[in-house]
Amino acid sequence: MARPDRSIDPRILDSAKEEFLSLGFEKASLQHICQQAGVTTGALYKRYRGKEDLFRAVVAGTVSDLQDILKEKTSVDLHTLQDEALINAWDMDEDYMMWWFQYLYDRHDGFVLLLKCAEGTSYSNFQHDWVESMTNASYDYYREAYRRGLTHADISMGELHILLSAFWTTIYEPFIHDFTWEQIEYHCKLVCGLFNWYRVLGFTQ
Repeated sequence: MARPDRSIDPRILDSAKEEFLSLGFEKASLQHICQQAGVTTGALYKRYRGKEDLFRAVVAGTVSDLQDILKEKTSVDLHTLQDEALINAWDMDEDYMMWWFQYLYDRHDGFVLLLKCAEGTSYSNFQHDWVESMTNASYDYYREAYRRGLTHADISMGELHILLSAFWTTIYEPFIHDFTWEQIEYHCKLVCGLFNWYRVLGFTQ
C-alpha cells in the first residue's frame, strides 16, 4: 500500500502563509497557493474546507499560544494572591515589556497575519477582540486590588478597555509596520516611558 505524502501539508501551509502575508486573505488565491506548493487543488481540498479553513490552520499555532497566556492569567484565584502580587501585576517595566515583544516576535508571521491580513475571516476584529479579552482578565486583577484598598481610582471596565486599546496599539504597530528587532528594542524603551499603570490606576504604593 502506498504511503500518503506527508510532505504536502507543510508545503501547503508554507505557501499559504507566504500568499496571505503578501496579499492578505481576501486577495489570496487558492490556485496560486497550490501552484507554489506543487500540489493540486484536489489535494488541498482533501485537507482544508476552503480558504478560511486554510488561513485558520496557518495561524492556529499563534492563536493557541495567545490563548494559553489568557488561560494562565484567568486561572489564578485572585483571592489567594498576596497584596504584592496584585501590585506587581501592573509593573510594566522594560524586562516585562521585552518579554512580550520577544514572545510575539518569535511568532512574527502568525501575529502579523492576525493583525493586518485577516480581513474577511473570523479574525477580522482580532485587534479589538484581543484587547477585550485582556481587559476582561486584567479588570479582575484591578477590582481585587481596589477591593483591598490598594488602589483608589474607581475605573470602569469601559475605561480600562480604552486604556488597554492605547497600550496594545503601541505593541501592534511595530509588527504592522515591519519593524526590525533592533527597532522593536528601541520602541520598547519608549513604551515603558509612556505608560505608568500605578499612577493611572491610583495604586498607593
